[in-house]
Amino acid sequence: MALKLGDTTARDMGRLTLNPIPHIDLVGSIIVPLMSIVAAGRVFIAWAKPVPVNPANFSNVRRDDILVSVVGPISNFVLAFLCTIVVIVLLKIDSSVEISNEIVHDGLTYLLKMFAGGITMNIVLAVFNMLPVPPLDGSHVVASLLPADLSMKYRKIGFAGIFVIILLMRWDPFSNAFSEVIRTLSSPFQLLIDLFAH
Repeated sequence: MALKLGDTTARDMGRLTLNPIPHIDLVGSIIVPLMSIVAAGRVFIAWAKPVPVNPANFSNVRRDDILVSVVGPISNFVLAFLCTIVVIVLLKIDSSVEISNEIVHDGLTYLLKMFAGGITMNIVLAVFNMLPVPPLDGSHVVASLLPADLSMKYRKIGFAGIFVIILLMRWDPFSNAFSEVIRTLSSPFQLLIDLFAH
């Protein structure tokens, strides 16, 4: 989206690639997840390098910054929908074809779990990234809607916002509300599965 709006920064830095290696963040992709596993037995937060964007290259900074920020979460919902289609197809196959081969049956079960998990994971990522806490995408939307002086102060929170997010996710009222939003947004996808797969 940034490239379409005139900013070539990510392309010039080799970040417009499906290769995961250039996107790995030493702290967010390796150290924090490992510490989470050691301390809590699971990964509750991780992140990759943010895609570099230079708003100075946009013709309309406020509008274009919002567009760049929301396209990620929108793509997550598109991916959740595509995972839903795959789940429906796999359930149709499972219910209409008698599979006697145990390996094939196990493979089908694995794929079902993987794509069903993909629905939830993409919804979680979309909602998480739209939280209005820097440096998440939602903070860019908020910052672009604020008056210039407030926007500047808000953006200065920067990477420190990660610690705010960690605290929020450990706070039961917030985590419960977050989970409820995920359940609500997941229901249309589950409805599609119930309507077309059975």
